[in-house]
Amino acid sequence: MSGMYSRSIDLTSFLVVHLFRHALFVTGTLWICALAFLFLVVLIATRTIFRFNIFPEGNNEPRARTYLRWAFGAIWLVDGILQFQGSMPLGLANNVVRPLAAGTPSWLHSLMIHGINIWNAHPISLATGVAWFQVGLGLIILVSRGRTGRWAALVSVVWAAGIWLIGNGAGGIFVRGASILFGWPGATMIYVVAGIWLFVSNERFRDSFSPFVLKFLSLVFLVAIIFQSLPAAGFWHGGDSNALTAMTQSMTSVAQPHPLAWVVREGGVISGRMGGGFNIVVILWLLVTGIGLWLATKTRRNWSVYSAVVGCLILWVVAEDAALYGGLSTDFNSLLPMAVLAWCAMPRLAQAPARNQRLRPELTSGVGAVVATFAAAMMVTSAVSMFVATTVASAENTFFLAQNGSATPLNTVAPRFTLTDQFDKTYSLGEHPGYATLITFLDPVCWTDCPLLASQVAQVRSELSKNAKLDIVAVAADPYHETLANVRHFIAIHHVGNVKNFYFVTGQLAKTSKVWSEYGIGVTMTRTDAMSIHDDYMYIVNAQGRLKWIIPDDPSVSASLKVSSVAQIISLLATQGVH
Repeated sequence: MSGMYSRSIDLTSFLVVHLFRHALFVTGTLWICALAFLFLVVLIATRTIFRFNIFPEGNNEPRARTYLRWAFGAIWLVDGILQFQGSMPLGLANNVVRPLAAGTPSWLHSLMIHGINIWNAHPISLATGVAWFQVGLGLIILVSRGRTGRWAALVSVVWAAGIWLIGNGAGGIFVRGASILFGWPGATMIYVVAGIWLFVSNERFRDSFSPFVLKFLSLVFLVAIIFQSLPAAGFWHGGDSNALTAMTQSMTSVAQPHPLAWVVREGGVISGRMGGGFNIVVILWLLVTGIGLWLATKTRRNWSVYSAVVGCLILWVVAEDAALYGGLSTDFNSLLPMAVLAWCAMPRLAQAPARNQRLRPELTSGVGAVVATFAAAMMVTSAVSMFVATTVASAENTFFLAQNGSATPLNTVAPRFTLTDQFDKTYSLGEHPGYATLITFLDPVCWTDCPLLASQVAQVRSELSKNAKLDIVAVAADPYHETLANVRHFIAIHHVGNVKNFYFVTGQLAKTSKVWSEYGIGVTMTRTDAMSIHDDYMYIVNAQGRLKWIIPDDPSVSASLKVSSVAQIISLLATQGVH
């Protein structure tokens, strides 16, 4: 209604979830299976499939690398499965990424907003692509200990680095209150480190992995002390104002297993009661463990790794709610991957021999080759679909559907009318032979929804071809401000005067009210009201004068919703031959 801004978006809108699942499990799987079949034919023809994972270097994979590959392959796989949540298309950019953009430097903020806008223009295509891409990435890393897995690890480095920068806001390093307890330096930063070491040769891994990672984690822990010590972080406070207490209260308000919620809640209560004392314990743990990790590269002692793993896991549960609850989960957060990375870098494990292969090499080779083939098909299909969506395809109507539901198809004679346009000339519906008509209703003195609707129809016309046969008609919907002066003022201040074949029509109240009634538009207003309240609908009438579509359109100031609504209108006009 005019004068009322839009309701909030339902992230689990039935229509959007249905479209997303269809794209995932029908369209997506069909393309993946077709491409995997093609890959298998090529591999069998070249006999490459019989040599998968069978080579001396693969049989001598360092044990630490095997565990690292399994762990981060599984992490990528779970991250991909988490992307299957029905709320991902509508929620990822706006509910996960956008809050992280607050407080970032202008260059990073602009980059993140650009990424958000791209996602919001193609949410279903990108959500589907990301989900299958990460599942495929995880599967290849899991099953391949050779060249295929190494190249997949390199891809994971690039992919994780992009997510870290744009999706995680550089791990929150620029945000006030950054803390290792709340996700700093970002899970995907740990993925980058793991991916680099899964890419290097076995010899390089065996010689350098453990010392490098131990020193890297040592620096992370020691730098984390600085963030943890800052007063702005809020960990020195007591009671409910303690940062951890407030975070646990927020996370446990979301549905989750009761035992987990109890542990998290009690952890927050203890932190609030101890105030700065709890923070001192965390800082001491970081300090002792960080120093121990650095010295472990020389002493080869393992106690600091145990300290890092146990501490990270405890805080992963208490401070991060096991990362799978407390909101729209997209990964395990930073502390679990950090614990895994520390464990794999343990000095004792660095000296361990390669694992004995318990299954026949031919079996692991054949199964691994088939799994890797399907995984590669997932990644290629996803990469191509995401590229096409963002470079060639038009914007999606996903947000429109979540906001307004489906448009209603009709096939009835459109009520005809004759009114006066902004040029003081008579305009009759269908007076241009061969032209379709897009009809909307605007209050000439409205400053809320009507300007947004006018902007939408202007954008629609700008995206159609120059010679598109379309009239755009706005009928005045205000019983007390329906003069030509009112109409012309609206056109001037909202810059729709140059829209081709745009007619803002009005007339005597008896005539306009008859049009409102015939099109089912309720208009409510008294003489003392500043503007009218009226239903926001658009109508598409084809060139034969038949009413084909009724489009509910509750406009929003959101750029994403505007783009989505424009996409919806353009797609419906296309059904009537208007391009």
